[in-house]
Amino acid sequence: MSVITRFAPSPTGFLHIGGARTALFNWLFAQHHGGEMLLRIEDTDRARSTEAAVTAIHEGLHWLGLDWQSEPISQFARAGRHAEVARQLLDTGNAYYCYATPEELVEMRETAKAEGRSMRYDGRWRDRDLGEAPAGAVPVIRLRAPKEGVTVIQDQVQGEVTVQNSEMDDMVLLRADGTPTYMLAVVVDDHDMSVSHVIRGNDHLTNALRQRQIYDLMGWNAPHFAHIPLIHGADGGKLSKRHGALGVEAYRDMGILPAALRNYLLRLGWSHGDEEIIDTAQAIEWFDLEGVGKSAARFDIPRLESLNSHYIRTMEEAELCQLLAAWLCQDQERELSDVELARLPLALEALKERAKTLSELADKAGFLLDGRPLPMEEKAAKLLLGEAPAILARAHSCLSALEDWSLELLTEAIRGLAEAEGLKLGKLAQPLRAALTGRNASPGIFEVLYFLGRQESLDRIGDHMA
Repeated sequence: MSVITRFAPSPTGFLHIGGARTALFNWLFAQHHGGEMLLRIEDTDRARSTEAAVTAIHEGLHWLGLDWQSEPISQFARAGRHAEVARQLLDTGNAYYCYATPEELVEMRETAKAEGRSMRYDGRWRDRDLGEAPAGAVPVIRLRAPKEGVTVIQDQVQGEVTVQNSEMDDMVLLRADGTPTYMLAVVVDDHDMSVSHVIRGNDHLTNALRQRQIYDLMGWNAPHFAHIPLIHGADGGKLSKRHGALGVEAYRDMGILPAALRNYLLRLGWSHGDEEIIDTAQAIEWFDLEGVGKSAARFDIPRLESLNSHYIRTMEEAELCQLLAAWLCQDQERELSDVELARLPLALEALKERAKTLSELADKAGFLLDGRPLPMEEKAAKLLLGEAPAILARAHSCLSALEDWSLELLTEAIRGLAEAEGLKLGKLAQPLRAALTGRNASPGIFEVLYFLGRQESLDRIGDHMA
């Protein structure tokens, strides 16, 4: 059997983190089995669907590296096909016209509420003579659902799920205005797209039971279902913006790497032994539905940032430099010069060790690109008062005498100057750091001098000496 999965978001907003994980699981399952993942935009809610949201979904998936096969399908564009299937069910006696009025439906709802049960259509037009239809009334088409026995799905995550058919009513397939309902559209689309596995959140589990009835009455083979647990916040509550329920573009903009986000989302509800760091190739090899748990996963931004810091530290230097340069260009709103670009690989090893995101890394690297006079942090400015200008003048003289601007000789020179001046190294390093970076925290002072190079270092020190 060819494996075909689908990711089917509604374009009513950004690609949120739960949707991104659903897309990832579908993509990995398809990749693992040498199959395909298709993209279907479920845009039947015309009032809320926007082209901007469609674009955001496409861009979010591309950024995550989750590409789909074939052209994306618009569910709205297939409304004619959905209506055709509703009429096929009508022709075979597996659906019927229902003329129940809005007032009657409200009455059914109120009665159900008073009796403490969920609303179910009472089937009043299921076997009624259409000659009794009100003049001029436009009917809906309802499924003639079985009333005896049970409906069963064998879910590959949740196990066997069964419902008594007496507990389900005759759902609407086609509204009075001729538009299909979600339940019908999803089944028809999945069938026509030859979807073999429907992998989605377990909030759709009850939908699967209803959709299974349509498959059976159409004589179609149902796909394999796999309903994955939802994502909760770190406190166990429903995931919301305060927990990090943002669009994937927000994580991109804060400097999370796509590989890190894929790894993190993979581990939200799926496991392979005790493995935490799982690259994409390994994830494709290992991924299966048996590894998906039944309990809700908890989204924890500090854990994501910790994982992201690992990917920053272990990334190939050339690739990380390219990403950092692009980020810095964005912040600087200009192209970096060749001299500035040459500083990045020199500084990268020292800068990346404590950076949790690309944003943090760019902030730490900012002093390499700042123009003179440097923007000065308040704490750094205080380090340049008192004796600091005189100390910097002597440091400038000492460093100017160096013919070789190597890390080794810079270290010897600064240590030697501190000893000659009778100063603790920190007493000399602090004003130097402030003059060179405009900050009170940076990599080691010897490294900063080396990263900036001879002329830039001497010029920056010269700006603040007596």
